[in-house]
Amino acid sequence: MNSLLLVILAFAGYVLAYRVYGGYLGRKIFRLSSSRLMPSHELADGVDFVPTKPHIVFGHHFTTIAGLGPIVGPAIGIIWGWLPAFLWVFLGSIFMGAVHDFTTLVISARNHGKSIGELTGNIISPSTRYALQFIMQLLLFIVLAVFAMIVSSLFVMYPEAVIPVWAQIPVAIWLGWKIREGKNDLVYSILALFMLYAFVIVGVKIPVSLPWEREVSVVIWCILLFIYVFFASTIPVHKLLQPRDYINSNQLFVAMGFLVIGIIVAHPVMSAPAINQQAFSPTSDVPDLAPILFIIIACGAISGFHSLAGSGTTVKQLDNEKDALPVGFGAMITESFLAVLVIVAVGAGLGMGLDHNGQHYSGAAAFNHHYSSWSSANGLTAKLDAFIIGSANLFSAIGLPVKYGAAFVVVFIVSFANTTLDSAARIQRISMQEIFTRKTGAIRKPMHNRYMTTLLIVVAASGLTFFKPGGQGAMVLWPLFGSLNQLMAALALGVVTVYLSSRKMPLYFTLLPMLVILVLTLWAMVENLAGFIADGEYLLVVLSSLILMLTGWLTGSSLLALFRKSGTREGGMAE
Repeated sequence: MNSLLLVILAFAGYVLAYRVYGGYLGRKIFRLSSSRLMPSHELADGVDFVPTKPHIVFGHHFTTIAGLGPIVGPAIGIIWGWLPAFLWVFLGSIFMGAVHDFTTLVISARNHGKSIGELTGNIISPSTRYALQFIMQLLLFIVLAVFAMIVSSLFVMYPEAVIPVWAQIPVAIWLGWKIREGKNDLVYSILALFMLYAFVIVGVKIPVSLPWEREVSVVIWCILLFIYVFFASTIPVHKLLQPRDYINSNQLFVAMGFLVIGIIVAHPVMSAPAINQQAFSPTSDVPDLAPILFIIIACGAISGFHSLAGSGTTVKQLDNEKDALPVGFGAMITESFLAVLVIVAVGAGLGMGLDHNGQHYSGAAAFNHHYSSWSSANGLTAKLDAFIIGSANLFSAIGLPVKYGAAFVVVFIVSFANTTLDSAARIQRISMQEIFTRKTGAIRKPMHNRYMTTLLIVVAASGLTFFKPGGQGAMVLWPLFGSLNQLMAALALGVVTVYLSSRKMPLYFTLLPMLVILVLTLWAMVENLAGFIADGEYLLVVLSSLILMLTGWLTGSSLLALFRKSGTREGGMAE
């Protein structure tokens, strides 16, 4: 199939889905209104609750939910063929992911900006609050610890990204200052973007490598990142987080634009097979497509982390309830379109030329060489290399030298991975403070101090990261991440479904996605548990068993709440 046709069909489908399905949910189901008081105004504090222009909130939310997810997931998921990866990304994002992101954002906005964990206690039952909060905290803990290691590893792998990524911090602070002065944010954001690209050129000319072996270098970068995360996640959101994410969102749109132009000019055929028969061979080491594909490709289709981001930080910046549709539904399908471009870059761009160990591969041979086995395609370097090489090939079609095209993509990747860090820390801090809202005595006061809470989170995450040499300690819990992330999505949809039931609103558009993703996730978790038992991974066995029990409790409580007298209002819930 021609890659250009695939991109055109996907783009047209996303636009249609936003206008028809998204518009239906916003106007007919939730009846979004600009007259509702938003938490950003009701609870304005100049730190977390800050009314913000919709396009800036979109940029913040988009970069927070994107990260590496829509890149690494499709880059490995295509091993079963581009067709199953594309169908899951396209249909999953419209009927599951966008619905999940939009509905959790709206319900949080109508309940004083509370997180999905806190809403669980209000909507289902008080006892379930801490069950979901435990799952949330574990997920965020893994994200923070692992991504610190990932970003540090990326700095070592791609030293040309060091200068532009760190230079982005003062540029973002400058942009935030100009926006607060009332300057034209579009003009200044374009200037900021040009500054970033100037630093990309500097980074290519002056790559920064630490003068130690790889393991020590990763540890040093981890320490520096944790120090940065502490300050970035505690200072007012509009001084660094918002403008930095705004820059990154513009950077992403430019990257996506270049990819689309490259596809229009080169329009390579999909050299990857639509269905990779080799992956289904009895002798192949590739795992079964179901349920693994639906766990590996998360952010491009549906991801529980998005509900944490939406109800954790994004909702506190919404100026108008009507902004929830473009920010919640719109950002998700935009992220999904990015995942489609990744599938094309890997499935078609890689076929334009792959050099490895002195050999040149092209067409189907390039794909077959890179995806010859599960182990050869599953590492971080392998996932990113497929996208970087494929994208650089597409950029070369419009005259951008491969060296600079690759650097352009690398900076974009590392920047997005970095945004996940401080966003996750801020979300986790707010969630943890909610846990102690009802506590009294000596514990309450320090936990309500954002500096003390963030310090506790950062120290705990760094302890996990440094549990093993080279910052590899976080990988102890990494096998739980994929299924835990998708489980969070199913549980969040369950909370939304109970909320809709209590309001006598239609349930089908959240209930059906919840059931599908819950079944797939539980299937994967049971398979993982069997593997952990066989491998003697007792910590993972205990945690997986605990999560399964909490899931059973939450699911049972949700069903009981769902069948309560329709229309009964839960205590503490707003309209």
